[in-house]
Amino acid sequence: MTNRSWDLTVDLLVVGAGAAGMTAALVASLEGLDVLLCEKSNMVGGVASTSAGTVWIPGSRQSAWAGVPDSVEAARTYLNSVIRGNEGVELREAFLQSGPAVLDYLEENTDVAFAAATAHPDYLGNRPGAAFGGRALGTLPFDGRSLGDDFIRVRPPRSEFMAFGGMMVGKADLPLLLKPFGSMRAFLHVARMVARYMKDLIRYRRGTRLIMGNALVARLLMSLKRLDVPIRYDAPMRELIAVDGAVVGAVIADAKGDIRVRARRGVVLATGGIGWSRHLREEMFPNPVPALSLASPEIAGDGIDAACGIGAILDDATESAGLWMPCSVLTKPDGTTSVYPHIVLDRAKPGLIAVNSAGRRFVNEANSYHDFCVGMLKSNETVPSVPSFLVCDRRFIHDYGIGLVLPGTTKLKRFIEAGYLIEAETIAALAIQPKIDPGELGQSVGRYNRHAAAGVDEDFGRGSTDLNRINGDPANGPNPCLREIGPGPFYAVAVYPADLASSAGIATDENGRVIAQSGGPVPGLYACGNDSVSVFRGTYPGPGATLGPALVFGWRVAMHAARHEYGSG
Repeated sequence: MTNRSWDLTVDLLVVGAGAAGMTAALVASLEGLDVLLCEKSNMVGGVASTSAGTVWIPGSRQSAWAGVPDSVEAARTYLNSVIRGNEGVELREAFLQSGPAVLDYLEENTDVAFAAATAHPDYLGNRPGAAFGGRALGTLPFDGRSLGDDFIRVRPPRSEFMAFGGMMVGKADLPLLLKPFGSMRAFLHVARMVARYMKDLIRYRRGTRLIMGNALVARLLMSLKRLDVPIRYDAPMRELIAVDGAVVGAVIADAKGDIRVRARRGVVLATGGIGWSRHLREEMFPNPVPALSLASPEIAGDGIDAACGIGAILDDATESAGLWMPCSVLTKPDGTTSVYPHIVLDRAKPGLIAVNSAGRRFVNEANSYHDFCVGMLKSNETVPSVPSFLVCDRRFIHDYGIGLVLPGTTKLKRFIEAGYLIEAETIAALAIQPKIDPGELGQSVGRYNRHAAAGVDEDFGRGSTDLNRINGDPANGPNPCLREIGPGPFYAVAVYPADLASSAGIATDENGRVIAQSGGPVPGLYACGNDSVSVFRGTYPGPGATLGPALVFGWRVAMHAARHEYGSG
């Protein structure tokens, strides 16, 4: 093969502009490589842009600065108690050892900046080595106007989490936004937010005050712009090009046709994982396959398919091939749907239970979104549990809201008429429409109410962990997660498991090199982010457990590629 067979030659070709791919491209450029970043869609960010933007990285200087010092040793103890077996130990160790250095590297060399949360507990807080705060780091807010015309390249957050059609709202903003006249502080905060948003709309399609995942993606894009790293949009990868078992480049689609890109140091697959790929979902996910996904529409298993096509190993991640989020679905009058992820705002609050079709509770409702869905899917193996139903009373909706129904909402008619919210005067009547066993539902509510009165959930331990309590209502006693349900009217909302990311993926070594079925690494081929198998083997140890490894292994891939060159090709 001669040089004339190539349309373009670079050092490193990165396929996919999510958090992992952007990090790999950014670090590789900082380390002196000639990089091309290709993105299938016309925007960067992928799933990261619609996420909370939290990264789970233990033992950082940032945690010490926040007053919650942490150690890699404690995190290792925690992960060893969470993850069964020794599979992937080398990758976990690489993650733990590199994580603090990655945070420092990004903050010292790029626009990416984080602050450790002082109260953001690990999701399995009853395990040895678990931390109450420090390991979850949030991205600092970013002014989207700094990107100029490239602001439109940042994938917007989910519409369900924006106010007035385009203003980002964080967890800290919501109480003030719901009661803007509750205090002078609330009024001024909301007034500034709205004034900024209205000004933004003169030039932009949405607000430029970026927080959470949008801030992380925008900061990565800003850093790439400063380094003049070329990004090709609407440029999906058609195929990998291999010579004598080594990947030497790829075919990338272009507006004018396909181009052959030679990559002297390798190709990095960071296309977002399984996503909407029908055949991968059917192969890897539980049966029946969940119909909902929170992946961007363009994510369709491209990187996984390409790697497996040249002999890579597809690893099922042992515990769970997907990482899950309970979601409710509202059908709008125009026939479109709104999918609402039930993260923390309702499930942990006192006065709500989740039941399956048999009318029985099946999980601690205040556990993490992933563990909640794992409980749902496990229950579904013996009793129809997809969908499951969140059950509460009118007072709960007034105090906390439920799903798309905001706290304090008095006019529920449109939600009821749309079938999103089921209403009835009695528990027995509530069970009729969704076909829940009315007798069992009545018994479940009665048993829960007895536990609530005593302040101890004898069935599932709700309110017994830091995560439960911090997401409950501290003003409710004796247990912030338990309050009696009733009197009526009563309400129910159906929730379904949706994959927010894939845990199954391409097997890699500690430097992100793709492992072939023959046992060794494929020269010139890397994978990171959701394209690679989860370092946590299908468990979900804490907030940011996908984005943390995405950044760390994006960094490790780039560092390895910067120091190694595979054949001239």
